[in-house]
Formats: sequence, C-alpha cells, structure tokens
Amino acid sequence: MRISFIVIILGLLSALASAQENRSVDPSWLFVPESIESEELVIVEPVMGSNIPVELHFVEMLDGVYSPIGYRKPLGDGPFPTIVFAHMNGGYGLRWIREWTQYGSGTLEAFLEAGYAVVWMRYRAEVDTPYGSELTVREFQGRDRWSRGPLEYEDAIEILEYVKGLPAVDPDRLGWLGVSHGGEMLLKIASEYQGLRAGVASEPAAMDYLATLPQDSSLSPTVPQPETMEENSQGMQAAAVEYLRNRIDMEQAMSRINEIEMPIFVVGRDRDHNQATFRLAYDLMSEAGKTTQWKSYDHNHHGFIFVQRDSEGVYEPDAIQQLVLSDTISFFDGYMKN
Repeated sequence: MRISFIVIILGLLSALASAQENRSVDPSWLFVPESIESEELVIVEPVMGSNIPVELHFVEMLDGVYSPIGYRKPLGDGPFPTIVFAHMNGGYGLRWIREWTQYGSGTLEAFLEAGYAVVWMRYRAEVDTPYGSELTVREFQGRDRWSRGPLEYEDAIEILEYVKGLPAVDPDRLGWLGVSHGGEMLLKIASEYQGLRAGVASEPAAMDYLATLPQDSSLSPTVPQPETMEENSQGMQAAAVEYLRNRIDMEQAMSRINEIEMPIFVVGRDRDHNQATFRLAYDLMSEAGKTTQWKSYDHNHHGFIFVQRDSEGVYEPDAIQQLVLSDTISFFDGYMKN
C-alpha cells in the first residue's frame, strides 16, 4: 500500500510538471517552473592615472565557457563608436585584462581621448586545429555536441555581438584593432561576419588565413631569422612577397578574401621577419577590389602599435608610435564618425 501511494504521488507531480512550461536552460534533465534570472556580474575598477574606470564583463562563448573583457567609455551616455582591441594570441583570462588595462593601454587612452569607447578582449589560445573546418552543432542527450571545439576567432565574434548590446555602444559603429594573430583574426572574422564597420590589422600573422602550404624542409633556412631583421630593403621585401605568393593555395585564399566587405587598414613593419605575409594579405585584398590601405613603419618592436608604460610608469609613445596612432585614429574617424 505504501509503495502504491508513493507511485501515485510521483505520478501527480509528474503530471503537474507536464502541465507547466519548463523554463530550464537544460530542460531534458531538469524541470524549472520559473526562470531563474540574476543580474550580470560586472566588476568596476579604477584605472591608474585616469578618471575613466574599467568595467570587467564576462561573455558567454558558444560552448558555455566565459571570456573576460575590459570595457571603458568616454564620459557621457553615448552611444559611442567603439573599438575592440586584440593582442596577439589568447589565454591568461582576467589577470591579462587587468594587467594590460593598467600598464599597456596607452593606445586605448588615445582612442578614449578621441571619443571612442574601448574594449580589451581575451579569447581562448590559438590551437593547431586546421582553420577552415566547418563548426556544426547537433543535439546529444539533450545538450549540444559540436563537430569540433570553437576557435579563438569564433570567441571574438561572440564578444563582438555582446559588445554591441552594451548601453553606451553604437552597434552600427563597431571597429577592430588587432596585432599579429589578433590582426589575422580580423581577416578571419571579416570573411564570416559582417558586424564590423572597419578594422586595422597590424602586422597580421595571416599564414593560416592565406592557406600557406608546407615549405620544403630542404629550402628552409638553417638559422631562423630574428623577429626584427637588421635589413629588409624594398627589393628584399618584394622578392619575399613573390616567393610567398607561390607558396599559398591561391584558390582557397581568394575564396576567403572575396567574402570581405569591410574596409581594412593593414599596418606593416619594415624589418619584421613576416613582412611578406603582411604585404601579401594587403596585395590580395587590393587585387580583389576590396577597400583596403597599406602603410609600413620602421620600428624595432613587434606589436609597437600598443603603447605601454615606461620605467617611470608613464605612457610616452615614440615618434613612430605617435604616427601610427594618428594614422589609425584618422582611418577609423573616416568610417566611424560619418
């Protein structure tokens, strides 16, 4: 009799649950009669030497993990044109955002002064998974199962969509400035996503994007070139570009480039050992009729576009950094402030 009573009670509870709408995010495994909502966690912290604090937000990625961003805006309600900044490879999470906000944000300070909201972003680290494989999702035991893990540029697209929803951001005036791998990610994003108004690819390490073919090991230099070469004349650069042009899968590269619709400013570095990659990315976009421009600068450091504090704790960009800041802000102004 006791067992029958328990069965009846469970049946009644099951029928009651069936009669109500399940508001769970995980309905195959949990019944939730009322949505459980909570305010988004946002941490506000002061920024050294500035009256504009940083808001630390956590953005959900495709697979449910979270990436941090550091968001700052000029005084006022906006909406503001907004630039998202990507520095090389990913990883290191919230601590990276905090460190670079305090000590590596000279470039972002210049954009704030020019009237832009700014975002430092983090994304998952680059992996050796071949770029170009399709990402699909299917239902598996009531949850998502992906054909592969999301890649870092797919994290970036999720972050861009999130940033568009911030109250002081003008969603129609969103830009991107990335250096090295962050520059290559701009090209990958631009081939798949049309939510950016304009972008700067500084020293874009676009070997993967351009579908560079494996090099004959017998032709590889026995001593790797330093990141900053002692000399890289115009003739040397032209020869390196032509050599690289013959080492890419041109059909694959152009199929990607043909999808680009946004204007892109490619920033080179005269003596960088990957200067040919930077230049070829620009050349192919130009040959495809894309809205693009090129300028190269002679600076000793890869990633020079991001101004860091000096030993005295002061942002003192050198003459070349001042020039590239002026050039990139002018580029964005032309597309973001019309």
